[in-house]
Amino acid sequence: MSDSGSGGHYYWCTRHHRVETEADVCAARHVLGPYASAADAENALQQVRERNDAWDTEDARWAGEDR
Repeated sequence: MSDSGSGGHYYWCTRHHRVETEADVCAARHVLGPYASAADAENALQQVRERNDAWDTEDARWAGEDR
């Protein structure tokens, strides 16, 4: 899928494992987004992993645990 720069939104579909646009987006329960570009949507799962790792580290720090 190309990023045409049309100003639309892009979503990562966890059901189909692909970038989707507003024209063909699955139900909200199956998507992450919206994202400003197809590239951002394609990297959504990596961003989720990074945020989860950061939050887990912060939770451990707050609880006084070493990570």
